[in-house]
Amino acid sequence: MNQKITVTIITLNEEERIKDCIESAWQVADEIIVVDSLSTDKTREIAKSLGAQVVEQSYLGDGLQKDFGVQFAKNDWILHLDADEYLDEQMIKEIQDINYAETAYDAYAFRRKNYIGTRWQKVWYPDYMIRLYHKDRCRFSPMIGHTSLTTNNYLRMEGNIIHYSFKDLSDYLMRTAKYSKRDAKVLVESNRKISTWDPVIHGTASFVKYYFLKRGFIYGLDGLNASLLGALRSYLKYAQVIEMRQNAALTHPD
Repeated sequence: MNQKITVTIITLNEEERIKDCIESAWQVADEIIVVDSLSTDKTREIAKSLGAQVVEQSYLGDGLQKDFGVQFAKNDWILHLDADEYLDEQMIKEIQDINYAETAYDAYAFRRKNYIGTRWQKVWYPDYMIRLYHKDRCRFSPMIGHTSLTTNNYLRMEGNIIHYSFKDLSDYLMRTAKYSKRDAKVLVESNRKISTWDPVIHGTASFVKYYFLKRGFIYGLDGLNASLLGALRSYLKYAQVIEMRQNAALTHPD
């Protein structure tokens, strides 16, 4: 590797997964910064024992939280990982082989393999994520919900981020309720116009995208599950916007 890299990781009660994430990150990093959202388990202790620098910061929202650790980085190039993500061998080699001194790109995107339990959800693949970037040229968008790096000058690589996000289908359903509500709050705060048909339109469009356009049907039950779950999250996001506005109207009538 011809360039030193800082890996940033955001955490909240990740004692079960942080060890594997940090050990994977050390294969490309010479510095790891963990930004912890005031965990009540042993996340911070485990991270420190593995050589990571730990910074405590109450949760600012996904984008601002991911950017927070960059100010402590001693290196120009940053690789961001979530605590439930790991690097495969191809991704490690690609990161090590980049000529950072002469590259024309501001960032690099990698494919992500998303798992529910032990099952790789192929219908969601490749799910490219821009994660390796020059800190002076890129920033995560300051969103409360799921954010992404904002740059058009990036290169797609062939390596994979291994993402063990959900323990099982029940875990996915519980977190879908949480995340869709968070996404709905963003839409409410933006004053975006939402019709009563939007939950159905967006939910149906999501199912069609994954099950038919991305050929989820060829993956059997896994493909059907992934398509239905994606549709459910989209449906709930818009349904909860309508619910929030109706509740607000009842609480604060004109």
